[in-house]
Amino acid sequence: MELPFAESWKIKMVEPIRKSTREEREQWIREAHYNVFQLRSEQVYIDCITDSGTGAMSDRQWAAMMLGDESYAGAKSFFHLKEVINRLTGFEYVIPTHQGRAAENVLFSHLVKEGDVVPGNSHFDTTKGHIESRKATALDCTIDEAKDTQLELPFKGNVDPAKLEKALAEHAENIPFIIVTITNNTAGGQPVSMQNLREVRAIADRYGKRVVLDSARFAENAYFIKTREEGYSDRSIKEIVAEMFSLADGMTMSAKKDGIVNMGGFIATRHEDWYEGAKRFCIPFEGYLTYGGMNGRDMEALAVGLDENTEFDNLDTRIRQVQYLAARLDEFGIPYQRPAGGHAIFVDASKILTNVPKEEFPAQTLTIELYLEAGIRGCEIGYILADRDPVTRENRFGGLDLLRLCVPRRVYTNNHMDVIAVALKNVFDRREEITRGVRIAWEAELMRHFTVKLERL
Repeated sequence: MELPFAESWKIKMVEPIRKSTREEREQWIREAHYNVFQLRSEQVYIDCITDSGTGAMSDRQWAAMMLGDESYAGAKSFFHLKEVINRLTGFEYVIPTHQGRAAENVLFSHLVKEGDVVPGNSHFDTTKGHIESRKATALDCTIDEAKDTQLELPFKGNVDPAKLEKALAEHAENIPFIIVTITNNTAGGQPVSMQNLREVRAIADRYGKRVVLDSARFAENAYFIKTREEGYSDRSIKEIVAEMFSLADGMTMSAKKDGIVNMGGFIATRHEDWYEGAKRFCIPFEGYLTYGGMNGRDMEALAVGLDENTEFDNLDTRIRQVQYLAARLDEFGIPYQRPAGGHAIFVDASKILTNVPKEEFPAQTLTIELYLEAGIRGCEIGYILADRDPVTRENRFGGLDLLRLCVPRRVYTNNHMDVIAVALKNVFDRREEITRGVRIAWEAELMRHFTVKLERL
């Protein structure tokens, strides 16, 4: 008999969590203006709002923190981190930042100007925000199949080569670079194939453009290439990572995901001109070039995390847990973006709350209902996150409306996944009774989902 699958790690430390009553949760969510970002962490039982900075570090990472060099300039911890990044990516120039959106801010401050067009695959909220705040356009070139949540396709995060070619033909002089997000978060944590990265590289080369990889979950993307793409099953994760980055000119990284640290990020590139340009913005925005918003101890932990999380067993354990949750939802007939992504399940709210009009934000409504049901905090990746069109100021209803249930790395057991699945089933079973959603009472002009105030209808 074949042995059952088990985690590739054992538990050394635990943190208590507490349940709450329905009455407590009703009061808390009302006080939070029905925005789960405004809840206190102790008001949450199982927290699936994000996998960013919420993972559990390894014993080697905790040990490495004791070696942190906190020198203001020239800290050896920076050079240790730089060596690991150089080895994994092949990029010579590295600028540390305090997190991924800071890396975008520093790099885009150099590269993006008013009137520019930045094509890519479903730019995530901060990426789009950093582009649009500079009065530029984030042009989505994701394959159309990504919009069909029930379609089984191994690389649903891919860039559509025809859309990209058209964008370059029409806007070439205004395109500073092409950005590819690996994995594609907004489309449901869906991976990008190596073949697609080659196609993007070939198109970019024809037009003399450079390619940036938004690399928060690059290791998970490499895992999917290994397990789904022909010709890669015998390749190591590190070999696949090296090939992915060989097809790009630079990267931004939120290290809080696949680096498995609580805070940190970086820019890396093979081009000295990008490095020199970005340096001018790192110092006033982030800090000196050899710490850039990170402590020495965090750089040491990140160096270890990048090395450990580009090994197959670690990724296999992590992604199998997401697949376990997906299998439980399959038992209950709950629709989500298929196949299951690497870091989260993206529940298709538009197929569940069919009585809630899109103008009343079904995915946000489902997020609230799941919290009220069991104290589980997810995150809307849908019409509220999409923000308003910067020109017309109309809500953007053209994309998917999803409830994202992120699975933090090495934090919860499959028993917690069972609780999430059954709680969602309970909401799903009474879906016909949910006929009204929420309306916006107050919103910020940009990236409103973090601070929006809502009212239940």
